[in-house]
Amino acid sequence: MSFYKSIFLKPVLHTCFLISAIIFLTPSLAKAQYFKLRGTVLDSTKNYPLSSVSVLTSSGKGTITDVFGHYEVDVKETDSVWFSYLNKSTIKYPVAKIIDAQQFDIALHIYIPVLKEIVIRPRNYKMDSLQNRIDYAKAFDWRKPGLHTNIGNDYGSSVGFDLNEIIRMFQFRKNKSMGMFQERLLQQERNKFIDYRFNKGLVLRLTGLSGDTRDSFMLYCRPSYEFCLMVNEYNFQAAIKECFENFKLQKNYNELKKEN
Repeated sequence: MSFYKSIFLKPVLHTCFLISAIIFLTPSLAKAQYFKLRGTVLDSTKNYPLSSVSVLTSSGKGTITDVFGHYEVDVKETDSVWFSYLNKSTIKYPVAKIIDAQQFDIALHIYIPVLKEIVIRPRNYKMDSLQNRIDYAKAFDWRKPGLHTNIGNDYGSSVGFDLNEIIRMFQFRKNKSMGMFQERLLQQERNKFIDYRFNKGLVLRLTGLSGDTRDSFMLYCRPSYEFCLMVNEYNFQAAIKECFENFKLQKNYNELKKEN
């Protein structure tokens, strides 16, 4: 009886062993089927990388591109992969047909606007003023209308008044508006010149003031346009220092007044 049992049990044991081996090896075999797919995603010009592009596979794996447009995703040979950007997806690419899995680069039809290079130069009052006068040449060149004579030519024509000037004299609203605009532009130019000479950097260097205290001092000691125009740099700085001493005295007086 034991002989027959042994004959009967051998095939069963072999079958159980094979089933156990298959169950044990299946996960590792399935895991071994995955490999890395790498590449870079660029814009349509192939000059600029695209970040945050979704990379998806039919097996459920996925990733996004980094700031350099690079990606790396696990795929199987039976997978398909596609890319999605701004809710727009590409076609699906069969992994089996990809020639180089280590460098599968793709260009998406996305326009990346690139601004022209901007060159920042330090402020120059003279250049700013000239450019301002070019931009508003019509206003700066405007003059108040008045009676002007036309001198006769060499052929004996008589001397008379300029008809266009007479017409301009009666354009009251236009003349008033243009005159006010011209004066406003001139005042802006004067203020910019004062700011150019009486600036925060100079005040900080001469007084050591900063923040709100400096702003209060610059409001207290703001010079006139004529003073900035006529005084040389040495006397200009001396006036700032003198005004600073008066400012400190005034400040101390106000503090003592509050205490009392």
